[in-house]
Amino acid sequence: MRRVGLVATASYLPERWMTAAEVAERSGIPERVILEKFGLRGKHIAAPDEHVSDLSVRAIERLFEETGIDPAEIDVVMYYGSMWRDYPVWQVAPHIAHRVGATNAFAVEYANVSHGTSIALRLARDLLRAEEELQTVLMVAACRESYLLDYTNERSRFMFNFGDGAVAGLLRGDSDRNELLGAHTITNGAYSMQVKVPGGGSRDPDGYRFLDVQDPAEMKGGLDRESLPNFVAAARGAVERSGLTLEQVDVVCPLHTKRSMFLSLLSGLGMREDQAVYLDDTGHMSGVDPLLGLDRAVRDGRVTDGDVVLLLSAGTGYTWAAAVLRWGAAR
Repeated sequence: MRRVGLVATASYLPERWMTAAEVAERSGIPERVILEKFGLRGKHIAAPDEHVSDLSVRAIERLFEETGIDPAEIDVVMYYGSMWRDYPVWQVAPHIAHRVGATNAFAVEYANVSHGTSIALRLARDLLRAEEELQTVLMVAACRESYLLDYTNERSRFMFNFGDGAVAGLLRGDSDRNELLGAHTITNGAYSMQVKVPGGGSRDPDGYRFLDVQDPAEMKGGLDRESLPNFVAAARGAVERSGLTLEQVDVVCPLHTKRSMFLSLLSGLGMREDQAVYLDDTGHMSGVDPLLGLDRAVRDGRVTDGDVVLLLSAGTGYTWAAAVLRWGAAR
């Protein structure tokens, strides 16, 4: 079977950094709670004139600059980030492809939001395997959902860690570096109506335009029972599809969650805290987190040749997703 490798990554974070103290001031939640329970020291906030397309382009430009790749070599541009883009009914992927000079690429996007990284990797890998004439997929995700937060709405308080940023990755077919192995996904649609922006769609065109939770108690109760087991099941499914076990995972790059969930997740995976990337200086950024965590870990020297890396996330829908990479040269 054709090998597919993640040959490069790059990220972009806006200049403004909103501290935990600022989040506390705006929300009325004590700063100690933001720091210790939310696990958030601060998060980046996009400028008012900095939109999802702009964030995406900045990340891609950094990837191109670092790799020297010719944008005309890109076969596919895949956007998989936040659904809240520059315009409400609009595709951002073609605009991104045009702006970065990927003139020979076709554009595709999908809305798997916070669980997007693992599914994007899976779809890109399968596309490259299915169509051998395709050689490269440029995947990009961005988030500007800090602007969808109403800090006076207590129903949405678990989302007050949402920040802004972007990440890009380049996948290549027939690559012997950083091979993408197995992936696994679990969905429970019973929670599909819980988290949404109620206004602006066909059901309520003029309604509330910020993120809201339909029934926080019901959602919390259900996810308290299901989330950790499903995280672990998604991870186990991905490593088993890779011909591996959880004990062979060297590094995990999860989405940003509250600190207690992060620690419970590591315990459930049988991993130590020093094996994980915790994004306490960015918060949660829709589909950006796991790939950003990987980008950081590689640049920091925390991922070395031969390491097995688990990318793990979950998001509204409700879906849990995982993907596995073996870093370095193919064996």
